[in-house]
Amino acid sequence: MTMRAVMTSPAVRWLALLALCGAYLQGGLVKLLDFDGAQAEMAHFGLHPAHLAAAAVILLELGASVLVLSGRLRWLGALALAVFTAAAALMANRYWESPADTRFMNMNAFYEHIGLAGAWVLVAWHDFTERPHGRSQPK
Repeated sequence: MTMRAVMTSPAVRWLALLALCGAYLQGGLVKLLDFDGAQAEMAHFGLHPAHLAAAAVILLELGASVLVLSGRLRWLGALALAVFTAAAALMANRYWESPADTRFMNMNAFYEHIGLAGAWVLVAWHDFTERPHGRSQPK
């Protein structure tokens, strides 16, 4: 089997999408199983009411991941995760306001999140180019 055949296989595609969704699946499940902790996290970032913010984040992380992995409205799930990831970077990794001892870590985390948001835009772009009229549903 050639490298091209391996890399263009449906299994590799799905595993790559699963890897992209991994942090959101983990985050959503942890928040769901520890809702008090999820509320505390929302309050820490100034999101109120914390219980509604936590519920919305759980729904977004898990729901958008399901859309991406199922292939149904993949573009919508991908764009939702792109916006969420960019917003999270702007809220949680404001390196330009960080003290010197945490600036480097926050800067790295910020740009990693921006890169991940870009990857989600590419997933949406790819979905639109594969299905320009929304017909076939590649997995």
